[in-house]
Amino acid sequence: MSSFNPEKLSVTFIPPANSFRPIEGRKYTLTHSDLTAELFLDIGFIFNYEKINSVMRDEVLAKWQKTNENQLHLIGKAYVDGGEFNKEMAGVRFAIFRKEMDTALKGIIFGDLAFLTNYPILLDSPIYIYFESNYPEFKQILYYGTPRQYLQQINQNQ
Repeated sequence: MSSFNPEKLSVTFIPPANSFRPIEGRKYTLTHSDLTAELFLDIGFIFNYEKINSVMRDEVLAKWQKTNENQLHLIGKAYVDGGEFNKEMAGVRFAIFRKEMDTALKGIIFGDLAFLTNYPILLDSPIYIYFESNYPEFKQILYYGTPRQYLQQINQNQ
């Protein structure tokens, strides 16, 4: 993945999702091609599990989720391991996810720009990513800023 190139992003809406709905529970499935550096974003009421490579497990899943305070946060998940990798390999996967997360989030944010234009209040919502792992040092929830910050970075690089 490495750097975000909007021209290499393909976006697919899973009906009946569109630029207006759903809001809460809106789900993103982001996958990529190592060969072409293309990003593939599916947006819907559900995650697109059919697009996930069950061997590689290098997707990023995210959704708009309401908090106890009735605010929406963008909550994501990256699958580091479930016990099938040794600690060293899980560490490599964790490092790669950390390095590439900004690019993945730019793909999600840019790919759903029409939605964010319709709901500008979400531009300042926090983004949290859960790194799923059996190893405690890789099992983390990290804060990744706001959609507005990612849009500003994209605009600066164009």
